[in-house]
Amino acid sequence: MAQKSGGDKVTRYIVIGMVTLVVAVGVIFSLVGNKSSDSASLPSQASSTDGFGISYNGDLTGVPVLDIWEDFQCPACAQFEALNSAYIENIIKEKKATVIFHPLSFIGPESIRAANAAACAADEGKYLEYHDFLYRNQPAENSGKWSNAYLIAGGVAIGISSGEFGACINDSKYGGWVKNIAVDGGKQNINSTPTVFLNGKELDRNTQIYDAAAFAAAIEQG
Repeated sequence: MAQKSGGDKVTRYIVIGMVTLVVAVGVIFSLVGNKSSDSASLPSQASSTDGFGISYNGDLTGVPVLDIWEDFQCPACAQFEALNSAYIENIIKEKKATVIFHPLSFIGPESIRAANAAACAADEGKYLEYHDFLYRNQPAENSGKWSNAYLIAGGVAIGISSGEFGACINDSKYGGWVKNIAVDGGKQNINSTPTVFLNGKELDRNTQIYDAAAFAAAIEQG
């Protein structure tokens, strides 16, 4: 029994040590990761004034402003996309709203890769098409499917053929921009995806964002 008690103490000390390490690492990341980088390259249609988001119809006035915070690996975001993407793309095309996309990277490395690749597609004038491609081909989280090679092939599938696109993905050209989005999301207290704001007010995820009719009505009334 004495030996068991000693073993329990050792285990307890190990657990305490591990928890302390995790807390310390978290503190370090919070200290070094809570500032955006002024030197980070920005993709086409992105601006620090829009929280670094990819903006459509930013020059319009007197129209609703829709901010969409999402993670390309998030299954709930894929559900939101399936319900509302056609409507969102339509109000962009018809210039009925300003729409700003904020790709977050909560879920891990493949979210970072996907967000960077989407930014690369923005430079090719294909952000919305690539956005759709990612959600239509969303794998299990961090399954390894979204490699650089796969993401480059996705661009080819939607008509991107420039060598710059592949280099942009392989070089993680917009990695700093992805971090800036995450930093701004922290400042906005975004802690889940999708989170959608209409004119600065969060839409209700229970009654509005997963109901296509209610979502459209909110925007048209806004």
